[in-house]
Amino acid sequence: MTTDRPAEHPHRHPHLLTAGAVVAAIVAGLGVASQHRVNGELGQVLGDGFTAALLSFSIGLVIVLVTALALPSGRAGLRRARRQLGTGELPWWMLLGGLGGAFLVLGQGLVAGILGVAVYTVATVTGQTIMGLVLDAIGFAGAARKPVTAPRVIGAALTVVAVVVAVAPELGASIPVLALLLPLIAGLGIGTQQALNGRVRAATGSAAAATTINFVVGTSALAVATGIHLLIVGLPDPLPTNPALYLGGVLGAIFIAIQVVTVARIGVLLLGLCLVAGQLLGALVFDAVIPIGVPTSSYTAVAVALTLLGVVIASQRGRGSRPSIRP
Repeated sequence: MTTDRPAEHPHRHPHLLTAGAVVAAIVAGLGVASQHRVNGELGQVLGDGFTAALLSFSIGLVIVLVTALALPSGRAGLRRARRQLGTGELPWWMLLGGLGGAFLVLGQGLVAGILGVAVYTVATVTGQTIMGLVLDAIGFAGAARKPVTAPRVIGAALTVVAVVVAVAPELGASIPVLALLLPLIAGLGIGTQQALNGRVRAATGSAAAATTINFVVGTSALAVATGIHLLIVGLPDPLPTNPALYLGGVLGAIFIAIQVVTVARIGVLLLGLCLVAGQLLGALVFDAVIPIGVPTSSYTAVAVALTLLGVVIASQRGRGSRPSIRP
């Protein structure tokens, strides 16, 4: 007689789970770079970055909402979120992670077509890196604290150096200084978004529910901003017929879901660094094959190498580091 072997507990292989989360986060970064490219061109074709951002986020909202309602865990997670909001167990401000994603997509529509995918991407790195380091250190939104070890600081510093290397040759010439502010602020917002969405996912027990809440909040904010914008400047150009220009929302739904699932495993900083690595790799390919805005150069390749090195270093545990502390 044969007996079934008991299923292995997933926590018996924490290193494999962490490695898988790192790979998934890098893939999500490739999706972010793809979204930069798609939404940047959509904003140029429409002549209106606000409308491009709203279209992208709305498409993503439809996808994640249908998915959440189709899954029992998604429906249960949304009910749980509503109940926890009513009791105060889940503070309302923890649902505002979608504002970071909305600002990122708005920046894509407004300036990604001017800056190029690579430059827009590296301009978000500084914000993501600094915010990730700070939020992990303080245990933001109830997450486990991750000590500020030497490898994490060195890895973060390398990504900042990568920004300087990639942007400095064109700064003030092909790249307007003020245009860099949007992706920089967006990077700060994305770092906060990752932490908040991870907290909502933990509270609701559902990645689908957390992703849906993210898109509801982001779409609502963009709808208000776009409505005010259109009242001032008038309607945009007719919608393009190229279906590829509407893939930004699909890509956003995928990479936000990956972020929600992986942030609890690898933390905000390492998640941000992995996203940056994937974004820069994707940006390098896009700007070499189907460029938009400022053309890529050898400086971008150097920036990619520095960022990848930063990811590897930041993933190492510093000497004498202690386990994460939950407040």
